[in-house]
Amino acid sequence: MSRTPRTGVAPVTEQPRQADADPAPAAPAPGGPTPAAPAPVVPAPVMPAPVMPAPVMPAPVMPAPVMPAPVMPAPVVPAPVVPQGSPTVTPAGAATATPQGSPTVAPSATALARSAVEAAGRLLARPTVGLGDVVPAPVSVRPRPAADFVLPADAAVRVSADPAAREVAEHLAELLRPATGYPLPVADLPTAPGPLWLTLGAAAAPRHTGPAAGDEEGYRLDVDPDGVRITADTATGLFHGVQTLRQLLPTAVESRTPVAERWVVPGGTIVDRPRFPYRGAMLDVARHFFGVDDVCRVLDHLARYKLNHLHLHLTDDQGWRIAVDSWPRLTTVGGRTEVGGGPGGWYTAADYRRIVEYAARRHITVVPEVDLPGHTNAALVAYPELAPDKVAPPPYTGTEVGFSHVDPADERTYAFVADVLGELAAATPGPWLHIGGDEAYKVKGAAYTGFVERVQRIVAGLGRTVVGWHQITPAGQVDSRVLQWWGTDGDDPTVAEAVRRGARLILSPGNHAYLDMKYTPDTPLGHNWAGLIDVHRAYHWDPATHLAGVPAEAVLGLEAPLWTESVTSLAEIEFLLLPRLPALAEVAWSTPSTRSWAGFRDRLAGHGPRWHAAGIAFHPSPEIPWPAAPPVRHLPHTAPTSRPTHTTPAHTPAPGTPQPMPAPAPRANDTRTS
Repeated sequence: MSRTPRTGVAPVTEQPRQADADPAPAAPAPGGPTPAAPAPVVPAPVMPAPVMPAPVMPAPVMPAPVMPAPVMPAPVVPAPVVPQGSPTVTPAGAATATPQGSPTVAPSATALARSAVEAAGRLLARPTVGLGDVVPAPVSVRPRPAADFVLPADAAVRVSADPAAREVAEHLAELLRPATGYPLPVADLPTAPGPLWLTLGAAAAPRHTGPAAGDEEGYRLDVDPDGVRITADTATGLFHGVQTLRQLLPTAVESRTPVAERWVVPGGTIVDRPRFPYRGAMLDVARHFFGVDDVCRVLDHLARYKLNHLHLHLTDDQGWRIAVDSWPRLTTVGGRTEVGGGPGGWYTAADYRRIVEYAARRHITVVPEVDLPGHTNAALVAYPELAPDKVAPPPYTGTEVGFSHVDPADERTYAFVADVLGELAAATPGPWLHIGGDEAYKVKGAAYTGFVERVQRIVAGLGRTVVGWHQITPAGQVDSRVLQWWGTDGDDPTVAEAVRRGARLILSPGNHAYLDMKYTPDTPLGHNWAGLIDVHRAYHWDPATHLAGVPAEAVLGLEAPLWTESVTSLAEIEFLLLPRLPALAEVAWSTPSTRSWAGFRDRLAGHGPRWHAAGIAFHPSPEIPWPAAPPVRHLPHTAPTSRPTHTTPAHTPAPGTPQPMPAPAPRANDTRTS
């Protein structure tokens, strides 16, 4: 994209997050009885086995009203143990008065000991995460501290009898098994309640009107002492609910081997849905190639924060990364280069299918991009007949832009475009085909607009929706065309006019959403042409109001691009993604009323130890109050749990406070296709 810096945008006004808690208990009625002094406390008798009692609290006793005539005592019954508080202890054999005036006998020593054990267990099982600590911020959070849930070792995941829902249940079990060591079988919903329920049905989520309401992605999560229930209208909603549950479990849930931990989930209810339907990130695999395993790892990061689109920039001057059967030299010749002279690589049909299927299981849509008519040097090296002068240029491994293009006046060019986009559409189930369109500096005026209009018709003929960088705006409008805007100020009259003619927008402002920008001047990776983007800057803007003259209903959402001219490894990708990706995810998912910088930075801080536990590299931004990572107590005599290779970390930081990313290691080529 253009490297021309422009002035920034005034930040949006922050709004404090509205707490949504249960109502406070009602005050005593006027004129009601006044509690008497507490009864004396006597310790429980010593039992044969040692018992760790909870702190003993005196129980308030309500005296019976004084009557003029003596009252005969009611039959003696044992006093019940209150499950939500500390056990009430009275002298052995002594009678106490109930609120109705009926004396009772104190509990036996056995009952007192049992109560102490139960109370001690409750103290040990307090959650380490708050119900409101979720990123992105949910629509509604109603904590119930007395309703925490502890996952038992014999838990099963119960799910609606629907294949898509069952796949989500299997995903939940796969997330939890490595750290818990529990078998967690998946079964259909029984008639009786269970500890983990995933149900397709009415999610009771707040519903809005209009095509961008996002109700199909909403969910409801209920936690009480009996279990966790996630309810949604669709399997996608269930999947998002699972990601929320994952964040509510202790940090050690990210471990790849079994951990000695009480798996406590805070009690209460979360009702949630996204603000924007399109929430994505882009990975440039053309400047530097990244294998299937690395792309799948990026998909895992997107899924964790409820992003639902991965845009793959598949072609550029430095390399062509997707196999096309009808034009095989695109990869065998055009795929063998990359920035800096590395070996390059490409995806076979099977490789690409694996990426698409992996994304689909995480409810993420792949958006493939073939950049046209510029950024095509690699294609011209392979097929010089597509070049304006019909001469093959030399392979290119630099980082300049705007010098290459296919011949817009040759019919063979359009046959090439139709073949490539046709095969790509057949391999990609999503609705989008991205045609690029940026920085074609040598194709001007009518030649450029005529080319774009013809390519748009090819895409429409394939039954897909055109997406292009906002430079395609001068070309004629087609139904449902989407412009991806990457400017650096909020005033673009040409784009605003295109919206009035029916275009929709994905916003990727270079000075807020470009993940290849440096965090600070001394960041070892990235660029600064769009400015420095720290976490606050990534968080502090609103897509609905960002562009002057563009109504909120024309904005599909946002996308965070990561260009890879200077990025060579998975660890470097993660360093630039995190912690900015969660910030952008919250901008896309959460409403302004639930967002505030102070609240977000505190919630995000708890994710640093999670990334440590999962072996994920990240930038320890000084803006975030990161806690020290707690030591993880792995269970003895347990072998590491096997995991797919795509989840093998490129860098595993040592326990403790977050560490800077390590120096880049030499690149391995064993994941590349050659």
